[in-house]
Amino acid sequence: MAARTARRPATGRRARSKPLGDRVALVAGATRGAGRGIAWALGEAGATVYCTGRSVAGAPSSYGRPETIDETAALVSDAGGHGIAVQVDHTDPTAVAALMARIKRTHRRLDVVVNSLAGEDPTLAWRSRFGELQADQAVELLRRTVISHLDTARQSIPLLGRGGLIVEVTEGDTLFMGGMSTIGTLAKALQKVTAYVLGQELKKRGITVIAVTPGFLRSEAMLDHFEVTEATWRKGGRKDKHFLESESPRFVGRAIAALAADPKVSAHNGSLASSWALAREYGVVDADGRRPDWGAHMPAVAKEYAWLRSALSAEIAWLRALADRCEEYLG
Repeated sequence: MAARTARRPATGRRARSKPLGDRVALVAGATRGAGRGIAWALGEAGATVYCTGRSVAGAPSSYGRPETIDETAALVSDAGGHGIAVQVDHTDPTAVAALMARIKRTHRRLDVVVNSLAGEDPTLAWRSRFGELQADQAVELLRRTVISHLDTARQSIPLLGRGGLIVEVTEGDTLFMGGMSTIGTLAKALQKVTAYVLGQELKKRGITVIAVTPGFLRSEAMLDHFEVTEATWRKGGRKDKHFLESESPRFVGRAIAALAADPKVSAHNGSLASSWALAREYGVVDADGRRPDWGAHMPAVAKEYAWLRSALSAEIAWLRALADRCEEYLG
């Protein structure tokens, strides 16, 4: 798919309807799930969006799923943006370098970079107990979910100017929530910490870094799990009542698009945010007009599961001890 040259900044009515009409974005991991929803929403806001991933028409990835980056790019264009599909394995630094060279050659810059890689990769050892985990399984999980994110961010920095935004898509808006296992939780925690640590380094360059989590996400895989479609998703509530509080991938996408359009986005630098909190802040709604709030529903979930209450209590104690120590060091 041919790249399009950078456009002039949108003004007047067009700027209001397409607030990202002059922006160039990269969504790494745009094939499905949150990545596809984010790419679509950036397109809805008018952006040119590079949609990268491994699955292309006729050559799916090891996931064994039918979605492709070509479909995502078409959705971006249909939504009002300009979608550009580029097959990239983000665990290959040479392939990432070639992608950045193409973006520089065609558009000369990036404004938004979203890392949404391998969040639902079924080939990774998400549920393996730590004592049963093979060393190569641990390395591969971290390579796909952490190292690929870091290298994509690293190689994008020269293309990002002041006002640039890097988004780490993660799971859960507490430090240790998400991941389903010791190694999985470690990977998710590293994504969240990346936003803070990298944000501190890049703030002097005017680049904002933020980690964002969706709520109970109705990804393609989750819809298949519940044996429903996006049109019939409420039927999934018969299997799990909490699914009725779920959100489509376009909800977190619209939240991130609103964040990218905010001239004061730097106020979020280094933070761990959620689709529902950003939706409240920016007045975002899901594709069906709802405004899901997984955070508001979490007390009901915690009440039902003793292990979750115990985990949250332990995290509070651990973080409070660190906060107390920092206060002591300040004197």
